[in-house]
Amino acid sequence: MSLKLFSLRHLFKKPICVTSNQTTLYQNNVVSNLTNFSTSSIACVNFFNKLPAEKLWKSVTSVSNAGAKKGRGKGAGRIRIRDLNRGQVIGVGKINMLWPGLSAPVIRGRELLKQQRLPDDPERMEKLIKLRDSMTKFRRLKLSPIERGWSGARMPGRSIGPPDPIGDDEFTGFDTKVLQLRSLLIMKGTLGRTRNYQAMVVTGNGQGLAGFGFGKAKEATAALRKAKNRAGKKLMHFDIYNGHTIFHDFFTAFGKSKIFVQKKNEGYGLCCHRAIKEICQAIGIKDLRAKVEGSNNLQHIVKAFFIGLLQQRTHQQLAEEKKLHLVEYKAENEYYPTVVASPSVVRTKEEIPKDETLDFIQYVMNDKVILKRKKFPRFYETMPHYDIFLKKFERYRNHEKIRLNLKVEYGEVKSFLNDKYPEEKVESEA
Repeated sequence: MSLKLFSLRHLFKKPICVTSNQTTLYQNNVVSNLTNFSTSSIACVNFFNKLPAEKLWKSVTSVSNAGAKKGRGKGAGRIRIRDLNRGQVIGVGKINMLWPGLSAPVIRGRELLKQQRLPDDPERMEKLIKLRDSMTKFRRLKLSPIERGWSGARMPGRSIGPPDPIGDDEFTGFDTKVLQLRSLLIMKGTLGRTRNYQAMVVTGNGQGLAGFGFGKAKEATAALRKAKNRAGKKLMHFDIYNGHTIFHDFFTAFGKSKIFVQKKNEGYGLCCHRAIKEICQAIGIKDLRAKVEGSNNLQHIVKAFFIGLLQQRTHQQLAEEKKLHLVEYKAENEYYPTVVASPSVVRTKEEIPKDETLDFIQYVMNDKVILKRKKFPRFYETMPHYDIFLKKFERYRNHEKIRLNLKVEYGEVKSFLNDKYPEEKVESEA
């Protein structure tokens, strides 16, 4: 405005006289000089038309950052933002009109609809006011114990359903679990402090198909939907040993997060990090133990576990790598050796180097060792009466194992000299 005022000052070289004789002369001079100017519209920018309605309502109803840190604004009487558009329908107002193409289709069947007035609804405004007033009362969301996540009513650990269908393909049997939902504050010069949401989810059908995905958006629901659909597009297939566990122990890492995963027998359950537990349930793994060391970054833990699952090998692949038979020992089978896989070509003892790793656990763990807590003796093992008990029990200590071996070998409990000196069978009297 200063430049325009400066230019207007030079239009009048002499003070304007109000007398009737000089009026016409100065009017002609001013009009001739004003023809050289061009007017341009100036946008009026202020606080009210720069921010959207949501930001304006938030400035009135919410608490400042300093107040939020002190715990203010967390009561039951918290004011909620009123959505004044709630209940409104496009094309429907006080006068109930039928607008083809807006509130109704242009063609209905073979009939071309025309604009017409419908009967009035006298209770329309009362319904709208009642609907708006119901929004002011704040009610806490109550969830059933089954639907709760890791920490009450928050999203991590909760189910959000299968991903959205892609064309004609639907994700039947899939379920999505939220692993992480956090808000990110970004400072911008024009908009100030803006809030974004980042979500990480895992989806799977419990039969070997699973995938995880990330999503960012301005709203939490949009971020969850985006992450869920991305996880559905990045599915991976994992083989499950006997339908309940992994093929072998493995070590995996991502960043500074290290995970030691152990194979367990049926019925053991999932003893691991809560994020790893959700991934196992999405894949279909029922028995497993995992120990996390190093960083507890949730994204690194998820990525490391998926990398470890992708790198595991089947028993046949391990046998082909070593060119040796793979034998399994189980405690429930009294550690009886069972051949699990055999290679196409088997090496002899002379072909095996002396420094080669033949221990199966050490080979699949890439020479990594899990730190185990030192076991201390039980309190009664240090007392003198325990030594007396061991001396008395020494003659009987292997009797149960010998009876079991005799039943396996001979079918009944009898002496190993029975073939040479058969025992007399005593018939039981009825």
